[in-house]
This record gives sequence, C-alpha cells and structure tokens, in this order.
Amino acid sequence: MLLFSMFLSQQDELEFSMAPENETAVTEFILEGFPELDPRLQLFFSWVLLLMYLTTVMGNATIIFLVCVDHHLQTPMYFFICNLAFLEIWFTSSTSIKLFVMLSSGQNTLSRSSCFAQNYFYFALGCTEFVLLVVMSFDRYVAICHPLLYAVIMKPQLCVHLGVAAWVLGFALLSYRLLFLSELSFCGSKIPHFLCDNSPLFKLSCSDTSLLWKIDSVLLSCVVLGSLCLTLAFYICILFCVLHLPAASGRKKALTTCSSHLITLSIAYGSCIALYTHPAEDVSLRTNRIVALLNTVLYPFLNPFIYSLRNKSVILALNKSIARARTKLFP
Repeated sequence: MLLFSMFLSQQDELEFSMAPENETAVTEFILEGFPELDPRLQLFFSWVLLLMYLTTVMGNATIIFLVCVDHHLQTPMYFFICNLAFLEIWFTSSTSIKLFVMLSSGQNTLSRSSCFAQNYFYFALGCTEFVLLVVMSFDRYVAICHPLLYAVIMKPQLCVHLGVAAWVLGFALLSYRLLFLSELSFCGSKIPHFLCDNSPLFKLSCSDTSLLWKIDSVLLSCVVLGSLCLTLAFYICILFCVLHLPAASGRKKALTTCSSHLITLSIAYGSCIALYTHPAEDVSLRTNRIVALLNTVLYPFLNPFIYSLRNKSVILALNKSIARARTKLFP
C-alpha cells in the first residue's frame, strides 16, 4: 500500500512537471493554407499571387516616387496617399510573401515569434489604415465642400501631425497583443489558415483566451465601425456638395471618383466587419481564409489604381519621369 501511494505521488509529480513543458513545447506553427486545392492549382494560384503582389508593390512604390520628385503632386491629398501606399506595401508583404512560399514550395512552417510578429503587424497596419482612410476622407471633404478654406485648414504642419497620429495610434492600440500573445501556451501547432489570424491561433491555445477575445472584439469593433461611420459621414457631405455643383461634368467626375473609392472601401470594411466585429468563435475557418484574401491581396492590389494611377496629374508626372529617364539614357 505504501509502495502504491509512493508510485502515485511520483506519477503526479511527473505529470505536474511535464504539463507546463507540453503546453509550451510549441516553438513553430504549421500554416495549412488551402489544403483542399489541387497541387497544380496551388502552383497556378501562387504565380497569380506573385504577379498581384509585384504589381501592388511596384504601383505603390511608383506613387511614392512620383510624389517625391514632382512638386505638383506635393499636396495634402498626395501626402496621405503616399502614407497609404507605403502602408499597403508592408501590409500585403506581411502575408503575401509567406503565402506564395507555401503555395509554390510547400514550406509552411513559421516560428512562434514570427507568427506573433505577423499577427501584430497585420492588425496594427490594418488599424493604421482605417485611421488614414478617415483622414483622407476629411481631406477630400475640405477640398470639395470648403475649397476657399482648404489651404488655410490643411496646412503642412497639420498634415504631418495627422499622418504621424495615424501611425502612432494604429501601432499603440495594438501593442497589448504582443504582451498577451507571449503569455499564451499552445497545445497544437497546425493553423488551418494562411496567416496567424486570431481565431485559428487562439483555438490552439491551452491558456484562457476569453479576456483577449473580449478585448479584441471591443477594440476592433470600435476601430472598424468608428472609422466607417466617420468616413461615410464625410463622403455623404461630399455627395451633397457634389449634387449642388453647377457644372454637370464636374458632378460626373466627382461622382465617378467617389464611387470608385467607395468600392474599395466596401471591400476593406466589409471583410473586416465579417471577420472581426462579432465573436470570433462564430467565424468558420473556411470563411475566414476566403475573406482574408480580399483584405490582404485584392484590396492592396486595387488601391494604387483607384486612388492615384487613374489620376491625370499622376499620369502626367509619370510621363515626365519616363521622358527624363529616356533623355538620360539616350541623349
């Protein structure tokens, strides 16, 4: 009897000492991506993704370059568009590069620290973008509804302050994630997603993630829905101002520009509302993956064309830059 009790106590001590080790043994995660796709289809999809990614990076980099070299584009509107272009490069890079590697070569492992970093930057850059969209809609509101006061209101100092505030606010609001994520222990390593998103990552945790669920739901809902309300309010005011324009051509041009902006905004806000403004436990992982593609691939791909590359001023600046380059190469 004594030997049996000693054996049980030894077993309990062994289980107690091994339990934390088992929970924290996960040092890397396996991103499953899209396992239901045929390998040949995955390879084809990887090259489509690479083409879209390179187009996104080159388009946004071109916008930044043109604004820097052409003084005609150095206005508040293009200052904010530059911020958005720079953000989109990093936002799509945080997920698209790893997704391309997964689909093309099958290398789907991601270290624990890399997974947490991807999760943090994905949400921090996303929040920064929503703040920037509000600032950009405010800039357009002042330009269209109060054109005589535009130069007085949108001074360079205010533009810089608004741009810095958007970046600081986006990254500061999500700083709590790094602290919470570093404290989690995990009982599994397979993530049925192509990125370290909230829902699949938290479901692997052995720790109590209820507090993190609640904080994320409240914060992301406030950021997404709050910025959406402000952006729509500015665009509604712009719409009323446009409808009172005397020239029909001016109304048509403004309505066309606003409609294209609203299309991209519907993709960004619609996908985030579908994923993050209700309890994440209710989101199916299949829906999460499909909708996240709109956020991480399609939306950044459309932005350069919607906001800048269709603009006559940008096209003129691009033609000037190409002409100068030709003159230097072939004098």
